[in-house]
Amino acid sequence: MSFVWPQYLWLLLVVPVLVAAYVALLRRKKIAVRYANLGMVKAAMSPTQRFRRHVPPLLFLLAIVGALIAVARPSAIVTLPSDARTIILAMDVSLSMRATDIDPNRIVAAQNAAKAFVTELPQDIRAGIVTFAGTASVVQPPTQNREDLIAAIDRFQLQRHTAIGSGIIVALATLFPEEGIDLESAVFGNNFGSRDNSRRNTPDRTQKAEKKPFKAVPAGSYTSAAIILLTDGRRTTGPDPLDAARMAADHGVRVFTVGFGSAAGGAVDIDGMSIYMRFDEETLKGIAGLTQAEYFHAGSAGDLKKIYEGLNVRFALERKETEITALFTAVAALLAVASATLSLLWFNRIV
Repeated sequence: MSFVWPQYLWLLLVVPVLVAAYVALLRRKKIAVRYANLGMVKAAMSPTQRFRRHVPPLLFLLAIVGALIAVARPSAIVTLPSDARTIILAMDVSLSMRATDIDPNRIVAAQNAAKAFVTELPQDIRAGIVTFAGTASVVQPPTQNREDLIAAIDRFQLQRHTAIGSGIIVALATLFPEEGIDLESAVFGNNFGSRDNSRRNTPDRTQKAEKKPFKAVPAGSYTSAAIILLTDGRRTTGPDPLDAARMAADHGVRVFTVGFGSAAGGAVDIDGMSIYMRFDEETLKGIAGLTQAEYFHAGSAGDLKKIYEGLNVRFALERKETEITALFTAVAALLAVASATLSLLWFNRIV
């Protein structure tokens, strides 16, 4: 447990002072009581009666302790429903996904795991799918319709090259459509389409709505969405994945990365040539680190399934630091009420 205002914890020093004052008061207190018979004296001096007289003051003392802790605004790591309401799956569909080091091959294993993931997501969470190879595209905008998501996964088509950075940027543009992220410039470079400027300057291009100014936020602070990126290779084209990760970090979006394939890599036949493919673990760790997310390695179809299951639980329930001042305040109030009630019931007075 931590505290927003730990400097106020020194107020707890009043507790031992109160205890000392109570003990001193008991020693000095002299009460003369007349009883009609010896039986009443024995009943008044019984262990039960002696214990009961201290219960209301003890509860009141605990109420004071709870109130003083609440002043310091305590916080703790608690498990709460996740704020993530939109998940984007960014999936590698490069030709290397035909490698058979994962049974039956990488692409089929990835598709099966992705379909299980979207099926088990809580119904109020939307999911979208972006695929990337030589470039990236949205194959399914965010939706709660699980059948549409599964159909989109089944339509994957393998292509040449691997543009990991493009996958991240297109996923971001899907999450923030109102920002009007310039995909042509970000994914293809500023000179993209320079041979066809006349067509690019048509009225429907130039009369775009003015974009809202963008202000960077702390990495990992945007809790309403996340990206899960899976790849079995390394960047061969497109923007630098780490630059794309910094762009995601500026938006506060976490990018969880999954390196798919055996540690030694796998052979894949491309244009009659057998090429050995391995994923770029260092870059994937860098992407996750920059965005305050996590990196995972899936060396088998079973590993990938477990990773997706773990992420599914994470997006349903998330452990995060939460201020619990209200809890301490409520407990202190209940203890104070209990102290007063017992004192009235047993002794016809309030402590």
